[in-house]
Amino acid sequence: MTAPAIRAEGIGKRYRLGEHHSFGSLRETLVDRLRSIGRARPDAEKASIWALRDVSFEITPGEAVGIIGRNGAGKSTLLKVLSRITEPTEGRAEIRGRVGSLLEVGTGFHPELTGRENIFLNGAILGMRRTEIAAKFDEIVAFAEVERFIDTPVKRYSSGMYLRLAFAVAAHLEPEILLVDEVLAVGDLAFQKKCLGRMKSVSQEGRTVLFVSHNLAAIRSLCSRAMLLQDGRLEAAGPVDEVIELYVRDAAASAAATVKLPRPAGADTAVGVSLQFTTEDGQPRTEFRLNEPWRIRFDFECLREADHVIAGVGICTLEGIPITTLYSQPSRLRPGVHAVEFTIDLPLAHCNLQFVAGLTTNQRSVYYQEGLGHVSIIEVAAGDQPVSVRSGFLLSAERPAIMPVPKEAGPAWRAKGRPTR
Repeated sequence: MTAPAIRAEGIGKRYRLGEHHSFGSLRETLVDRLRSIGRARPDAEKASIWALRDVSFEITPGEAVGIIGRNGAGKSTLLKVLSRITEPTEGRAEIRGRVGSLLEVGTGFHPELTGRENIFLNGAILGMRRTEIAAKFDEIVAFAEVERFIDTPVKRYSSGMYLRLAFAVAAHLEPEILLVDEVLAVGDLAFQKKCLGRMKSVSQEGRTVLFVSHNLAAIRSLCSRAMLLQDGRLEAAGPVDEVIELYVRDAAASAAATVKLPRPAGADTAVGVSLQFTTEDGQPRTEFRLNEPWRIRFDFECLREADHVIAGVGICTLEGIPITTLYSQPSRLRPGVHAVEFTIDLPLAHCNLQFVAGLTTNQRSVYYQEGLGHVSIIEVAAGDQPVSVRSGFLLSAERPAIMPVPKEAGPAWRAKGRPTR
């Protein structure tokens, strides 16, 4: 019997709220411990959150397995545990084989080193000889399309260049196990297609792939099995079509009209706050009839003054097939919470939708989140001519202006009833 490439037994990961983990000097550690003497200790369970709880599974060598679930379900935390970036609070994980991982843009790269130096550094970390890395070097650089900048420190790379090189390194240095997070979402469509093709090649070569994504079409195309995480627990595991169907059904049953958006660590320009779905008269809803106009309100916060800010909301199917993208007018904004509202009037057939929220300033992406929310289009009336959601089209509409949100009103996820206008 073949030993599993990955075995997880009762993995749990708990984070204490407000606790900062840093690697300080011995003196700093002793001072912190002395200062804590006599302080009242908060209840451990009340002051902590379980990102993972009692997760167990096995993956055989050569399998391609997708991990799906909502934002905050524990998908990225699970990959960090399997990559040995973070230790589990309880349980254990066994990994048999050399691991290549792409979890966050720039993970494993030293910003002061050049692209060339980082390639050789990552290969050495994987235990490869210099001659082995050199044999793959040209292929990595060509895949990443960074030939002109390979001897430039990676801290000067754009996020797209960083990502392309990081994926090329992870996928080409012959890992026996490849772990890829949904970070691929920030790449352009051509790059995503290229990455999926490479992951298919890795899987067909008999290596193991573990792929986290909100793009259900990509999961279905690449993977034969899938796992569904919900609130840190393994809800289901099995054939990819069955698990995706369960995920879509659960998402529709528990859809919320107002979605609080994730706030990435390290954001310094602008972050999303919430998406809200309402009728034309401002009533929060997640189901709309064919040809019934409805609205999406996108609240976001500028952390500093920013020029030429554009807020965008993408509409796509639950399988990740894009339908349209809506954009605001460009604006110069001061720090604070702002909002933009889009009116939707699309002749869609009965379907389920999810959303992407993004912010750019001076044509540079500063915020991007996908797999957000859930809206259902229902009841096709006789004589209506619905448009297939698989055809894809652009919405012809005026770009609305961004409006400031008064402090006393707060963002939409705190408000009741009609959104603040």
